[in-house]
Amino acid sequence: MRESRTLPVPDGLHGMRLDAGLARMLGLSRSAVATLAEDGDVFVDGVTVGKSHKLVAGSLLHVVLPEPDRPLEIEPTPVEDLEIIYHDSDIVVVDKPVGVAAHPSLGWTGPTVIGALAAAGYRISTSGAHERQGIVHRLDVGTSGVMVVAASERAYTLLKRAFKQRTVDKGYHALVQGHLDPPSGTIDAPIGRHRGNDWKFAVTAAGKPSVTHYDTLEMFAAASLLDVHLETGRTHQIRVHLSALHHPCCGDPTYGADPTLAARLGLERQWLHARTLGFAHPADGRRVEFTSDYPDDLQHALDVLREG
Repeated sequence: MRESRTLPVPDGLHGMRLDAGLARMLGLSRSAVATLAEDGDVFVDGVTVGKSHKLVAGSLLHVVLPEPDRPLEIEPTPVEDLEIIYHDSDIVVVDKPVGVAAHPSLGWTGPTVIGALAAAGYRISTSGAHERQGIVHRLDVGTSGVMVVAASERAYTLLKRAFKQRTVDKGYHALVQGHLDPPSGTIDAPIGRHRGNDWKFAVTAAGKPSVTHYDTLEMFAAASLLDVHLETGRTHQIRVHLSALHHPCCGDPTYGADPTLAARLGLERQWLHARTLGFAHPADGRRVEFTSDYPDDLQHALDVLREG
């Protein structure tokens, strides 16, 4: 169980950025505090805040502290199913299979994208926390699809900025239970950690702003195939938002999916795939877009539905 601390903001830190002030209060590095904030582990008066939040004297800080043990290391481990879609001196674009994490994390002992790239001899940026070098965005372990990793320091800086400023087009396909009404729309609902479950998220008034756009591509008797585009990039955002509408991703029991339907479709994970990724290339600003085909398990589920 991770340790947490609750402490008031002293007068001397009034007006200081959260990452600087909390680093001073807890003896952590600013990058470590920034990572905690990014992961939703820092609260001010009960509301999650980002690293640039300005501290106010007397407000109450609650921090879920990082695990103290060994530093995380990148283990070069080949991943047979991980395909390199494109690479140059600035970026490496991969087709991430299910069951692979973006980077090492506490409690994860399986393969990672950066471990696979290291094993294959690809150079990646050294920017970012040691275990997240080159990582500018992430896909869940249970989500497959297209992902970009920074190979150069310039690419890391520009891509991190692009994701933060929401100029990256992140397109997903999701197979959800039932039929959405309306068939196209926008979900604008804040997301934060689920009360009582550290590994789950929920729509909550104290959460971070989260916006999801969706269009129905195809309708079946029991499900719908959606084209989903994210404005924000919260953890589990698509899964949480669609579950909140009572249309969870097929095969996603964590967020309320029907296990009987999942079994009929042969699904052992959520039907969610990062289909396209478009952004300005960090070398010259030209717009590039990369696409990932459905893996076999997701295609099989669609085939079952289409056969009726």
